[in-house]
Amino acid sequence: MPSRSPLFEAQNSLRYERQHLIREYQNTYDCRLVVMIDTLFSRSVTLLEEVLYDAVPNQDLHIIFSTQGGDGETALRLIRQAQFRCNKLTVIVPDQAKSAGTLFALGADCIYMGPTSDLGPIDPQFLLSGSLAAGKAIIAAVEEAERRVQESPDTYALHASLLGDITALMVQQARDALMRTDGQLREALACVASRSASDVDRMAKKLRGPLLDDSQSHGAAISTQEALDLGLPVKEATSGDDRWNQVWRMWTKYLALNVEYAYEGETASHVKPFEPSPMH
Repeated sequence: MPSRSPLFEAQNSLRYERQHLIREYQNTYDCRLVVMIDTLFSRSVTLLEEVLYDAVPNQDLHIIFSTQGGDGETALRLIRQAQFRCNKLTVIVPDQAKSAGTLFALGADCIYMGPTSDLGPIDPQFLLSGSLAAGKAIIAAVEEAERRVQESPDTYALHASLLGDITALMVQQARDALMRTDGQLREALACVASRSASDVDRMAKKLRGPLLDDSQSHGAAISTQEALDLGLPVKEATSGDDRWNQVWRMWTKYLALNVEYAYEGETASHVKPFEPSPMH
């Protein structure tokens, strides 16, 4: 019988079920496994450390990872943090790892992807009215508004109201962040110890176009095959792959919870579902 009381056991049964699946995966693939689902901002560093605090540095680390993006500098901190805690790092992408999430994946020794996996362009993002807004989109919206107002000055009030949440400081921060993306790309790639300086230079040159310069949409998707074609260290799930089936079973547990964020491992769990919208 468990040492926990019956009510406590019942209230946390879903957590214990997820952690049981985590232990099964660890035993099968001789690694430490953690789950990280979140937008990447400062809290991510503390919560990831919480699930890695007792990690063994000579053990491989696998991270089931899903994010719409966030702050690139935070992504770099998380890469260094994860690599410091393990022998080799595998990032598992069951769904999407966009923007800063793609940056994080570039710092892994291996990226495990399947039929539902997507990476995306590295475009810095900002919190705007409670949602994420891409830096390129912020700049484009302001420049388009300026053009329209120059053509029709009487539309100034309309455009000012439409862009009321965007400040001049935010626009400058977006421009500064975009100028930093090339350096972030190289720093992420260099986090893999087995890559030489020439490897980093070669990969950065090949990735710069599709990940930084060429994409016009933050939502553009880079599939498993496209990631392979770009020379990323991708291991592709095959049809009937037992490992992918294990990953998918775990992923659906979090999907069903509709989590705002989840940082979970064998010994630590920080999971917050989205609050239901108030009824009107």
